Amino acid sequence: MRLSRAFLPTLKETPAEAQIASHRLMLRAGMVRQTSAGIYAWLPAGLRVLQKVGQIVREEQDRAGAQEILMPTIQNADLWRQSGRYEDYGEEMLRIKDRNQREMLFGPTNEEMVTDLFKDYAKSYRDLPRNLYHIQWKFRDERRPRFGVMRGREFLMKDAYSFDVNPEAAQHSYRQMFLAYLRTFARMGLKAIPMRADTGPIGGNLSHEFIILAETGESQVFVSQDLLDLDPLADTPDFAGDLAPHVDRWTQHYAATEEMHDEAAWSALAEGKRVSARGIEVGHIFYFGTKYSASMGLTVQGADGKPITPEMGSYGIGVSRLVGAIIEASHDEAGIIWPDAVAPFAAAILNLKAGDATCDALCEQLYAALGAEAVYDDRDARPGQKFAEADLCGYPWQAIIGPRGAANGRVELKRRATGERLDLSREDAIARIKRA
Repeated sequence: MRLSRAFLPTLKETPAEAQIASHRLMLRAGMVRQTSAGIYAWLPAGLRVLQKVGQIVREEQDRAGAQEILMPTIQNADLWRQSGRYEDYGEEMLRIKDRNQREMLFGPTNEEMVTDLFKDYAKSYRDLPRNLYHIQWKFRDERRPRFGVMRGREFLMKDAYSFDVNPEAAQHSYRQMFLAYLRTFARMGLKAIPMRADTGPIGGNLSHEFIILAETGESQVFVSQDLLDLDPLADTPDFAGDLAPHVDRWTQHYAATEEMHDEAAWSALAEGKRVSARGIEVGHIFYFGTKYSASMGLTVQGADGKPITPEMGSYGIGVSRLVGAIIEASHDEAGIIWPDAVAPFAAAILNLKAGDATCDALCEQLYAALGAEAVYDDRDARPGQKFAEADLCGYPWQAIIGPRGAANGRVELKRRATGERLDLSREDAIARIKRA
């Protein structure tokens, strides 16, 4: 992308409504614009990050054996009456009527719809297990939408739903998702901490939230340092066999949100092991047994010919929320510091003397070699402005091209996260950026 042609409306001043770092920086970096309270348009740079986050989520769901579908955003209210949740869900649900006065709703989640879909397919225990997921826009009418995409009313979510023949198999599916979530967040440069959680309106008696630590987190969390020291990518099972030891490795250590905090258990930890911090929820998984399958009449024939009510779980990741959470966990005074895997562009090519034939030629060579992963600042602007905007937007690498270096075929490469600077040949600079 050439900045001279890009739709990248950056801001020098912080908008008054931006209360936290991610909201402030997403607006200033031209990633999103608010269209109404809690609802945002995603602009080209922001959409690239959103798509990269979604792709990592998709790859890890596929790796764990889930199958992607896409369900409608508008749901029939009768489905929610079957499960008993239509009146219970509260004012967050946007209830609407079509032209024939049929009661509909803009889905905040999909337990009812996926159960109804699966009921038409599953007839035998041989049709289990199955895990179905989709990545879809949802709406919850927050009373006080705030913090940008962190607590908006419209949001992009990955939700998956598992169907199993008995509780033991259902717990295996739950563990598959537990481990897939650890890998998902780690690939985005995040350390997400699994914590036992309240099941809320989803239901059931087994649930974990995945929390990342950030000063602007919305809740207080308490966690053992031993848990923070674990490496999610060091434990990568093939999702077959007994997964309990892999999950136990993470759940044996103390970790709790404020609502689930046990002061006695916390006090039993050595003082040097206690970490109390603010946290942001980025994922939530549930095992709720037959709550929805029973209420909605989902049964299959068992091996003995008798009917079985499948055991279910659901597993959510806030894809759009993750974009804000990553920024909350990775920024400085100058702007965003994107992890390589989710950055909108791997590198910014900064032409410090646009119009100089040697600078222009070297920049064009870099731009051609890096392709779609490069943003080329070819504007007739001051170097200071180019440096500031590259820092603000958080590109992992800055390839700085000035007349002196260009005359010798040299590129000054700056690493955004550390400030490290390297003086490299064109070929070595390209290789270094691509290697990351």
